[in-house]
Amino acid sequence: MKKLLTLLMLTVATQSFAQTDEEQIKATINQLFDGMRKSDSSIVRAALHPSCTLKSIGKSKTGEVRLQEDAILGWLKQIGTKREGVILDERLTSYDIKVDGEMAMAWTPYEFYVNDKFNHCGVDMFTMMKTDKGWKVVSIVDTRRKDNCVK
Repeated sequence: MKKLLTLLMLTVATQSFAQTDEEQIKATINQLFDGMRKSDSSIVRAALHPSCTLKSIGKSKTGEVRLQEDAILGWLKQIGTKREGVILDERLTSYDIKVDGEMAMAWTPYEFYVNDKFNHCGVDMFTMMKTDKGWKVVSIVDTRRKDNCVK
């Protein structure tokens, strides 16, 4: 009986410390933005799959809907360039995460601040892949706007 009780307690303890896929996905996304706030591109890079892509959907000045692809290396360089006294802070307001085996999608509305001053808002959509090193971001597609933001 003691062995059974010990086994049961170990099982419950192990399960209580194990992170769910959703928690691991949130942690990876938060790692990316923590790195951005710290201007540390190595922290951001660790959250990304090596073939990660970055795209934005928005409107041109004439109102035409456009898809812009940014070079991930350029983005990482921009993040890693320390600007004295400048903090780039993308604050996620919620997470809607869907998981299917080794693939996941996270829909995350956000507000973007520069030194605590509101700059723009939008939605980040992360496509993620579960690897032997944890969940990695495969692609980011975002929207950006200055109006119709819920604050």
